[in-house]
Amino acid sequence: MQFDKAKPYNGLPELPPSIDLETKAVLKKCISARTALAELKGVGGVIPNQALLIRSIGLQEARLSSEIENIVTTSDDLYQALADAVRAPDPAAKEVLRYQDALAAGHKSLLKQPVLTTNLFCEIAATIKQYDMNVRAMPGTKIVDGKGDVIYTPPEGAEVIRDKLKNLEYFIHAESDVDPLIKLAVIHYQFEAIHPFTDGNGRTGRIINVLYLIQQNLLTLPVLYLSRYLIEKKTEYYSGLRRVTEHGDWENWVQFVLDAVERTALQTKEKILQIKEIMDDTQEEMREKLPKIYTKDLVELIFYYPYCKTKFLEDKGFGTRHTTTSYLRALEGIGILQSQKIGRELYFINRRLLNVLKT
Repeated sequence: MQFDKAKPYNGLPELPPSIDLETKAVLKKCISARTALAELKGVGGVIPNQALLIRSIGLQEARLSSEIENIVTTSDDLYQALADAVRAPDPAAKEVLRYQDALAAGHKSLLKQPVLTTNLFCEIAATIKQYDMNVRAMPGTKIVDGKGDVIYTPPEGAEVIRDKLKNLEYFIHAESDVDPLIKLAVIHYQFEAIHPFTDGNGRTGRIINVLYLIQQNLLTLPVLYLSRYLIEKKTEYYSGLRRVTEHGDWENWVQFVLDAVERTALQTKEKILQIKEIMDDTQEEMREKLPKIYTKDLVELIFYYPYCKTKFLEDKGFGTRHTTTSYLRALEGIGILQSQKIGRELYFINRRLLNVLKT
């Protein structure tokens, strides 16, 4: 079926693509991307509390992935929203936090059953959008550019879409000699081209990327910081998708994804090492200057909650409100935390951590 951007692309070819994906240039790029990913996987254990690492890196991925969809908020707003269960966050922060929830739920599901299915895709999208999500049944979905011009019309009809998702599932799980990172590029294109939902497709697709890498044992934690690269290369990203659709240009698209994996894996590795360095420095400062209150658990708590409150210490058994306030004031006194009153709430902020996460 000839592609016409104004008509539903029900003729979207099934996978695998009918060309040799493993060209010399692709294989060369694949080696360096695999090396970078292995380095990232290797540093995942330098911070024993993996929940802390998933939260720190995952929340930034959630923020940047949402920013691609023009949902913009700040790290400060996000961590303040996480710290304040009473005051409702602004709509953008709330949307980003739902992405974080979807990523966590997808990871948990994958640990129980290491398969990527249409049902899981629907659950991820539903968590992001906070309503039941199923494949599109109604016609009329079109992708437009900044000028409002139609650049792509995805397949239409629930049965057609489900058939294409079934083919995608088969491709994901089928035994193959093709390197998983090359398959990742194909999987991401195909999901975005199917565009199965009325909303949330981009964010769902980017979560699938990370889950696939975990399923393939290329990562152990959902910490690949991919969205920053896509923001920096946003025009190239969307033009790459279009070139596959319109010209079958798989080679350049696969190289683009491999470059994204390589660069962001290296950046994320460095970020994890920076977090570890700050944690180590904090521990040393507390041992030296505040030996009476130093505990490993207290250090981890102020890194898990960059916007910390006395209630968090009370809930973890550090003492009464008076005692926990004195702990946080002591940490402020040696420059580890910085207090800030917002409304009626007093936060103690780990600025050193936030500065690393923002970069």
